[in-house]
Amino acid sequence: MTAVLSAAERLARLRLARSENIGPVTFRDLLEHFGNAVAALDALPDLAARGGAKRAIRIAREGDVEAELAKTEKLGAQLLVLGDETFPARLAVLDPPPPVISVKGNLDLATRKSIAIVGSRNASAAGRRIAGDMAEAFSREGFAVVSGLARGIDTAAHRASLQGGTIAVLAGGLDIVYPEENRDLQTEIGSRGVLVSEMPPGTSPQARHFPRRNRLISGLSLGVVVVEAALRSGSLITARFALEQGRDVFAVPGSPLDPRAQGSNKLIKDGAPLVENAADVIAALSEPLGHLFREPEPPSFAPRSAAAPDTDRDTRERVLSALGPTPTPMDEIVRQAGAPVQQVRAAVLELELAGRIHRDPGDRISLLPE
Repeated sequence: MTAVLSAAERLARLRLARSENIGPVTFRDLLEHFGNAVAALDALPDLAARGGAKRAIRIAREGDVEAELAKTEKLGAQLLVLGDETFPARLAVLDPPPPVISVKGNLDLATRKSIAIVGSRNASAAGRRIAGDMAEAFSREGFAVVSGLARGIDTAAHRASLQGGTIAVLAGGLDIVYPEENRDLQTEIGSRGVLVSEMPPGTSPQARHFPRRNRLISGLSLGVVVVEAALRSGSLITARFALEQGRDVFAVPGSPLDPRAQGSNKLIKDGAPLVENAADVIAALSEPLGHLFREPEPPSFAPRSAAAPDTDRDTRERVLSALGPTPTPMDEIVRQAGAPVQQVRAAVLELELAGRIHRDPGDRISLLPE
C-alpha cells in the first residue's frame, strides 16, 4: 500500500469522520460519491438539509481535529486515516472500513497472521485456562492473538500472548482504562503489543461502541475462537461479524448445564467447527491462509459526481415509510421503496446526516424517534 493522501485531504478525512451523524458506512458512501473528503465536507450542509435536518449539521473544525492529533501523539500513539500507508490492510478492505483508528505499540503485529480469542467476562477457571493455553500455543506458531481486553477470557488470552504478540481492541479511547482491573495489562500491551481504537482520546466506552470494537477484532483476524459465551453476548456479535467478513469461526464446547457455554454450543449446532485446542484451529486454517489473505488492495475513491447525490422528496418519503424502530436490511428498503438502488442509498445518506435514522453494522437501518 502506498501513501496517497495530501495533507489537506488527510485533515479533511479526519474532520469528516469526526463530524456529526457520520459513521463508517456514511463516510465510505461520501468518499465513493465525491472522490475526496474536501468536496464531501463542502456538501454536508446541503445534504443534511435535504434529509430534513432541523438545524445545521455540526462539522468538525480543523482546530478540533488538530487537538485530537496532538492528544494522540502525547499518548505515544499515532492516528491513522483510511488511505494512510500504514493503515492495516485487513481493516482497509472491510465493508465498510473504519475511517480512522488510533494505535499504540508495535503496529507491525497488525500485518502478521492473527487469530482472535473471545468469550465470557464471567468466565470459569477452566475457560480461562483453555483461552490461555490456546493463546500461548498460537504465539509459539507465529500468530498474533487479538481480543478486546475485557475481563475473563479476553484477559487470559492477552496475558498468555504478551510475549509472542497480542493486539487489544478498545471500545473507548486509548487513554481510558476499562475495566480498571486491567490497567497494568493495558499499559503492558501498549508497550509490548499494540492497542487499537476507533474512538478519540478521552472517550469513555459506551454500549454502542462495543459492536464497533467487536467488528475490528474479527476484521484483524483470520479466524475467531469463541471460548464460553452466553446466548446473548458480545462474543456472538463478534462471531457474526467474522462470518460476514469471510473469516472462520470456531467454538470450544462446554457443559449444557453452564449458561456461559450456551452461546458457544449453539455456534457448534449451527455449523461452527468444534475445537479443543490450538492445533485444531491451526489445522482448519492451514489451507485457506493463502487464499483469504493475499495482500489486499485498499479502496480507491473515484468521484461519480461533484454534485450532490440525485434524490427526490418522493424517494425519501418512501424510504421513511419502509423504516421503523427495528433495523431493516438495505435490500428490503430498496424493495419496498421501489426505486433504483443508488437513489435509495442517496436518500438514506441524507436522512442519516439529518439525524433521522440510525445505521447498524451490516447495513441495517432503523428510524429514530422524532
